[in-house]
Amino acid sequence: MEIDLISDTVTRPTKGMIDAMMQAKVGDDVFKSDPTVKILQEKTARLFGMEDALFFPSGTMANQAAIKLHTQPGDKLFCDKWAHVYNYEGGGVAFNSGVSCKLIDGNRGMFTANQLQLAAAGRADIHVPYSRLVCIENTTNKGGGACWDFEELKKIKQVCVDNNLGYHLDGARLFNALVTKNETPNQYGALFDTISICLSKGLGAPVGSILLGKKEHITKALRIRKLFGGAMRQIGYMAAAGIYALDNHIERLADDHSKAKTIESLLKTLSYVKKVEPVETNIIIFYVKDSLNSDDFISRMADKNILLTPMGDGKIRIVTHLDFTEEMLDKLLVEFSSFQF
Repeated sequence: MEIDLISDTVTRPTKGMIDAMMQAKVGDDVFKSDPTVKILQEKTARLFGMEDALFFPSGTMANQAAIKLHTQPGDKLFCDKWAHVYNYEGGGVAFNSGVSCKLIDGNRGMFTANQLQLAAAGRADIHVPYSRLVCIENTTNKGGGACWDFEELKKIKQVCVDNNLGYHLDGARLFNALVTKNETPNQYGALFDTISICLSKGLGAPVGSILLGKKEHITKALRIRKLFGGAMRQIGYMAAAGIYALDNHIERLADDHSKAKTIESLLKTLSYVKKVEPVETNIIIFYVKDSLNSDDFISRMADKNILLTPMGDGKIRIVTHLDFTEEMLDKLLVEFSSFQF
């Protein structure tokens, strides 16, 4: 039995999702004639209370399109030093948009409104880039699935308004935050200019992300998606998976969070574990003691068919998900408890 905890992207479609995909009505989405894609886009826009939405093949492309529609080459965006758009999107901010990043030294991927205000203040002359955009990631991947405080996000919005900055949310795992914090999509739709949400992580769809925003944003994003090579044809089969995920896989995220908390509780008791980041959602990040090489630990777990992810700086990541069963959880706990070095 392989226990793959590398990411929540490793899930496979459930039987119900496959059935929905096979029954989908499709057309050519490049010509806006795929009815299932239209349903998905209208459904998500309505869910978040936003004007329009556009289906993308990946979350990275959705984020990169959002950055491009908010900026011009030579501009600057603000994000946390651990932000996905800076660390894990292949340098796309610079390559696709010609934009530089002003990194904020936040806590677990989250900064404050005061930190943003300080970063945005200062000279505004021909020597410095125009400040155009703020990017938030919720939950934070590198921060261990941490959830932003919504009141702080509102304060950051005011800084954006005061400084004429766009406000984009990388909501790859936003539904995990919504379930944990008992928040609603409408709260976020009312706050952000653009939002990307991923269907292929915790929600368990095989592919796809949605970008939400005003109609003018999505009209521009449609052209950018074509420019990036993201226009697709009979993609309604994948859109049907996204619809099924939104209808059936949101509330069950609480199960992933519960399993993650169980793992956290055990890790805190183990002699070879130096530190465990607080667990709120489905990501666990922990450090083994200096006397135990983290890569060796990951390798030895792989020998037992337990797959984990190195995150650099001695961090090890576990991500619980739809395909991680109670049986797998029990085996993981046994192997962690019995590990010796």
